[in-house]
Amino acid sequence: MAVKKFIGIAPSTVKFGSGISAVRTLPKGKGRRPAVIILHERYGIDQHTKDLTVKLAQAGFVGLAPDLFHRFTGDRKAVLGGEQRVDLTDDGALEDLNAAVEYLQKSENVDGSRIGIIGVCQTGRQPVLLAAHRNDIAGAVVLYGAVGGREWVGNEMRPTPIEELVARVPCPILGVFGEADHIISVNDVVRFRNCVEKTEKNYHIRLYRDAPHGWLNDTMPGRYRKEAAKDAWGLMMAFLKKCFAGGWHPERVSWTFESDYSKKYDFSKNMRLE
Repeated sequence: MAVKKFIGIAPSTVKFGSGISAVRTLPKGKGRRPAVIILHERYGIDQHTKDLTVKLAQAGFVGLAPDLFHRFTGDRKAVLGGEQRVDLTDDGALEDLNAAVEYLQKSENVDGSRIGIIGVCQTGRQPVLLAAHRNDIAGAVVLYGAVGGREWVGNEMRPTPIEELVARVPCPILGVFGEADHIISVNDVVRFRNCVEKTEKNYHIRLYRDAPHGWLNDTMPGRYRKEAAKDAWGLMMAFLKKCFAGGWHPERVSWTFESDYSKKYDFSKNMRLE
């Protein structure tokens, strides 16, 4: 997933809302382009996240990665190293993401009617959360997040179970998961598919063979899976382009579910990899 150097494409830091910082990358050329909000993993905005904003720009989109941990006042180095976890509240995340959308809609580089969002790992829930509260998100992508065990029940920080949020989402949903994920089981993925189908949402879900949690991240050699990462990135870009082009008919229901997992699958044997 390491990005190739493109002349004229480089990430920069911007601020919006109540001082929220974000990494933004613009595609080459002039004119208003679709925009994709790309959310960071549990490590905050690291090199991997910056690289993904560049890859979005290479695909022709404005890439924006807001810092959802901006309220955290502790040790950011510990967060980047995975030694400290920062939990997000739905209220705080929704406030920040609404501000991100409003920033993009006011940008001279962005077609404000074509905004998508990708959530990764810890932030996999947030694309569903945002889309459930707005009717102007073109497409929501969940990358190995959102449907792990505790997401199916509410708590003080995230009171609405993921199933209830899915029921409110008006836009198409793409879910990308791995067979060897130690956080999200195949049963969770199937349950996600079932709740999307129950409410007749347009969706595409793919479960990748042997892929562990975090397999898109090429800065973590133990979990990175080159072929799956390449295929999944292509899948996400094709999905978003279809969303931006109005390719999902609002009066039709389109379902695609792809899976490749062993008949001897045992979730308890899946392990965290670095």
